[in-house]
Amino acid sequence: MATLLIVEDDALLLDALTGQLKQLDYSVCTASSVPQAVALLQMQAVDGIILDLGLPGADGMELLTWVRAHIAGLPVLILTARDGVEDRVQGLNAGADDYLTKPFNMQELQARLQAMLRRARQPAFTQASSTQGPQLTTLGPLVLDHASQAAALNGDPLDLTQREWELLALLAHRAGEVVTRDDVLAAWRASPTDPGQAAAPLASNALEVYVHRLRKKLDASPLNIRNIRGLGYMLNKP
Repeated sequence: MATLLIVEDDALLLDALTGQLKQLDYSVCTASSVPQAVALLQMQAVDGIILDLGLPGADGMELLTWVRAHIAGLPVLILTARDGVEDRVQGLNAGADDYLTKPFNMQELQARLQAMLRRARQPAFTQASSTQGPQLTTLGPLVLDHASQAAALNGDPLDLTQREWELLALLAHRAGEVVTRDDVLAAWRASPTDPGQAAAPLASNALEVYVHRLRKKLDASPLNIRNIRGLGYMLNKP
């Protein structure tokens, strides 16, 4: 049973969401502010976070920043009334794994949670991470450890979200080859959905956001993710 932390200051929504997720066999803990959420995360392990941004006092983005600095790989789904493209891009750039706006459909939220938690439990593709294959991929100063889903650049660990890890590992596995948008989206959706559930949709600009974030994290190296116009992306071999 997965444990979710819901960070939401609307008591009615928090109550309703908690009840529905418990009916879906999730274990749920709650917080209504950033300090409460931080205190809880320091005492209890959770499998994922549903995060509102419009919280009293400190904004939800501050909690996302704290999580990314202190709990590597913990999946975070932003659930907020902020529906502008800039808000979505900011949330993904800050390290969110998914972004859903209010009002929302419970079936869609469930599908997105299932997909997010599956990605956190195992790689979304098998070619680069099969236990029958090499556990390490080395490209110049970049080393990927597929067993622990961790990467290091020039000996320093890279702070990667689950989707960033999956994208980087796929590009590294096929370094010097073109990886199409469809290749990436298929890898992200590779784990089958549960019966009766739709695949979790991705925002049309989400892939560009993740590519941009990876480029920034590879800045201090000779590695570069190239846009191959009309085709996709390529990680150059050093």
